[in-house]
Amino acid sequence: MPSTELNRLLSTERLTPLMPMIYVAWADGVLTQQEQELITNAASNWLDDDSKDALSAWLNPTEPPSSRDLLHLLTELRSRCEELEDKDRLSLAEMGFQIAELESDEDAWFSSGLLGALGEMEEALGFVGGDATRDLIERQWTYEHHKDEAQPRFNVGAMNKLIDGRFAAQKQAVREFLTANDAFVHTYDITKAEQRAQTLVWLKLLADEGYGKVAYPETTGGDMGNFVATFEALASFDLSLVIKYGVQFGLFGGSIYFLGSDEQREKYLHDVADMRLPGCFAMSELGHGSNVRDLGTYARFDTETDEFVVHTPSEAARKEWIGNAALDGHMATVFAQLEVGDNGYGVHAFLVPIRAADGTTMPGVSIEDCGDKMGLNGVDNGRIWFDNVRIPRENLLSRYATVQPDGKYESPIASPSRRFFTMLGTLVGGRVAVASAANTVAKSALTIAVRYGAQRRQFGPEQGAETRILDYRSHKLRLFPRLAKTYAIQFALHNLVERYLGKSEEDSREVEALAAGIKAYATWHATDTVQECREACGGQGYLRVNRFASLKEDSDIFTTFEGDNTVLLLLAAKAKLTEFREQFSDTKLFGVVRYAANLAATAVTELNPVVIRQTDSQHLRSAEFLLGAVRYREADLVASVATRLKSRLDHGLEPFVAFNEVQDHLLSVAEAFVERIVAENFYEAIEKCEDFEIRQQLEQLFALHVLSAIHDDSGWFQEQGYIAGVKARAIRAEINILVDEIREQSVHLVDAFGIPDKVLDAPIGLGAMGG
Repeated sequence: MPSTELNRLLSTERLTPLMPMIYVAWADGVLTQQEQELITNAASNWLDDDSKDALSAWLNPTEPPSSRDLLHLLTELRSRCEELEDKDRLSLAEMGFQIAELESDEDAWFSSGLLGALGEMEEALGFVGGDATRDLIERQWTYEHHKDEAQPRFNVGAMNKLIDGRFAAQKQAVREFLTANDAFVHTYDITKAEQRAQTLVWLKLLADEGYGKVAYPETTGGDMGNFVATFEALASFDLSLVIKYGVQFGLFGGSIYFLGSDEQREKYLHDVADMRLPGCFAMSELGHGSNVRDLGTYARFDTETDEFVVHTPSEAARKEWIGNAALDGHMATVFAQLEVGDNGYGVHAFLVPIRAADGTTMPGVSIEDCGDKMGLNGVDNGRIWFDNVRIPRENLLSRYATVQPDGKYESPIASPSRRFFTMLGTLVGGRVAVASAANTVAKSALTIAVRYGAQRRQFGPEQGAETRILDYRSHKLRLFPRLAKTYAIQFALHNLVERYLGKSEEDSREVEALAAGIKAYATWHATDTVQECREACGGQGYLRVNRFASLKEDSDIFTTFEGDNTVLLLLAAKAKLTEFREQFSDTKLFGVVRYAANLAATAVTELNPVVIRQTDSQHLRSAEFLLGAVRYREADLVASVATRLKSRLDHGLEPFVAFNEVQDHLLSVAEAFVERIVAENFYEAIEKCEDFEIRQQLEQLFALHVLSAIHDDSGWFQEQGYIAGVKARAIRAEINILVDEIREQSVHLVDAFGIPDKVLDAPIGLGAMGG
């Protein structure tokens, strides 16, 4: 929706001749104070007071027009140019004059002297020749046609479909919906209350369009793959909306879908999907964030009334950081210790109404706003206390457990531990979705930074033109390894989504560990990438309108929620050691040691004097070397940590203490495990790619990604004797060669992420920004 300032510009007749120059001045970068004064003074002869006032809103260097307004202005100019003859040969002054000549209803202000004044203004602004006019008329609103960039050597649209994967159609549909609907616009300088109201409106629009239903295949005809794809695509627009979408339809609705009976699904999920029943997912507590097993909230069964009594026994047991709780939620899935008489059955999920239809809190329920946060202030996080709140027995989500009227507890899963982890499986989908959203954040940041770097010029040879900053080696080294890693993670996410959608009881623990590791890997990568891209854009990156502020503020929490990243890596390490905490005294641990030792012994065949010093480019880029290196690192770390654990156990150390003493080593195991998985998934995607030109680009990115990982841990590889010093230096040199090669197609590689300009909405990173 055009702003008031744009509407005034378009409707003020005396500003018509200035519109081409106003557009090009802003599209060319940043309007300076000198340029602002030049335009104002030159136009003062024919502008009246109203026209001057309308113009001033467009000539403030400290408040540039939004990318949305520039897009609308460009569209309007092209429309008005349709009637002009030989328009591609006109100067900006001639274009503005002829448009005004066609549309002017007044003769008093309009004269032949106007063209001369416009021509002098154009020359003073440096818009000489017809390039600016041709760009304005012909350039598409994408960056790939920038005149200073090489043409793509691959099909950008085909690469986008490959990146988007099996659910490309859903992602594209979401992006098109965001682009077509004028309600989805970024606004700044609004209050927290206004931001929350805006986010709620957006969420309801998504529900109206049917995007809430996609999460529940067997109830509303949805598809979990399409749900994750929707979550990922929304992350290119606004992260408060992403999280509120995930809380409502993924966590709240997902808990009913995965933990509820068929009757409970049918009773609630249609209302959840349509936003008639907004809800919360109340798991975390003040004293128990990641430690779900020891939650303090309890739900005690009262056989006399056939009810559960939900209670918060201490301040540490209050529900904390609950999305949708502060304002909008009417029901919560509450995770609490189930108690019947003197027996405790562990953590279960209960549906607890927290607000009445009129929005007032239910009796016994207390809710408090968490207050201003570092980011995601469009999400109404709250704290919840329960004071002996009574709910019907039927409100226990009963897919895996029921309590009969006489208090008899029944479950199809006999093992309490397995039942607990089955219920926690609801979190896996959230981790998959958050990892996908995090990588979209990295894509957005890189799209802005790479496009800006390709147009921003700074310094250069004496007597020569200034150099684009993306052509500096240091700049390429800042951005392109992160670009390669973003591609790598995307293909790992494709594999993770498929594993998640097809998981069975037999491989559920493996999928959970994979989701935990990749979630940590992707979210840390996003945090690092946003910061590096922000710095790479200098002062322009610090302007809120260029999106880095919101990307940074809103995505930072990704490293903490849906599981703290360090805790998740330890979970992945435990899985790698065959759940050793539960099996410390079992002979299976020694099987793990033998298995890891055998893997390491196999890798030793690569440690010969020739291979560790081999430095030719073909070898360094070969899948044999790259995958062999990451596999060796993982195998060696698993073997060594298992040996350390066994030694401590043999000396009588308690399992928990032994585990604690090698936590740093376990974190290295998990990082190596994820690094290996990501590299293998990337390589598998390349092997399946039949498009030669796309494959060439991916092979460069793959080599850069893995060589960068080896380079970052070069000390370890040299300590282990896997590479010699001469090879470490060759790897560093090869990385330099690769970033130079990738530079030529770098803009097209970020274009392939497929983020529409209206959705990206960062003036320095849009296709219309000039060179």
